[in-house]
Amino acid sequence: MSIEKMISLHPDVRGDLDEALAKAARHAMLCSLFCTSCADACLAEAMDMRQCVRTCLDCADICASASHLAVRRTGQNVAILRAQLELCIQACETCAEECGKHDHEHCRLCATMCRECAEDCRQALASMH
Repeated sequence: MSIEKMISLHPDVRGDLDEALAKAARHAMLCSLFCTSCADACLAEAMDMRQCVRTCLDCADICASASHLAVRRTGQNVAILRAQLELCIQACETCAEECGKHDHEHCRLCATMCRECAEDCRQALASMH
């Protein structure tokens, strides 16, 4: 099962699938889950991880929203989608920077996922008409 297949079945898409946008949607959804998991793990750490928790949860919400907007193909709202993808890039970069400050494996994984998601969102922006 793939999100690309689901999107391609939409009557307004009819095979004209934006592969980069579909990839960004999938990565943003995964990034949201990674950030949520990292925030939860940060809560269990003995040290004060409040800023990392906040940054991860903000990023998780923004990524989830970006993934939702990216798979909606009825009508067009390119300006809003572009703005959301740009916000997703900013949130991912901020989260990667914050997680990069900590020597926890969950933070390292989260930072890597955030960097990958930001790159996919950049590619999706470049592919949009």
